[in-house]
Amino acid sequence: MVNHYVFWNLNDSMSKEEKTRAGLKIKEKLEAVGKLVPGVVSLEVRINELESSNRDVALLSSFESVEALNAYQVHPEHVNAGSYIKTVTCNRTCFDFEV
Repeated sequence: MVNHYVFWNLNDSMSKEEKTRAGLKIKEKLEAVGKLVPGVVSLEVRINELESSNRDVALLSSFESVEALNAYQVHPEHVNAGSYIKTVTCNRTCFDFEV
């Protein structure tokens, strides 16, 4: 199994309300992709609610294999979600590991 964790900050130029809407839209888009792609074991998007965090949005996902992760990354709906995410975020961090 492969875990795929991605963390973003929302653009500083956005208002608090814009950040809230953008975070919810990211969650909606990515969680929908997780239901479409074979090999996804789990996929959850969390939106930061605590001041102690230094990232605004987290994607926490697990895949059956590296091949399943690779298929997810090129799936058209993931590419579509990624296009939106790039317009509202900065400081992307990714950490993948096998368990």
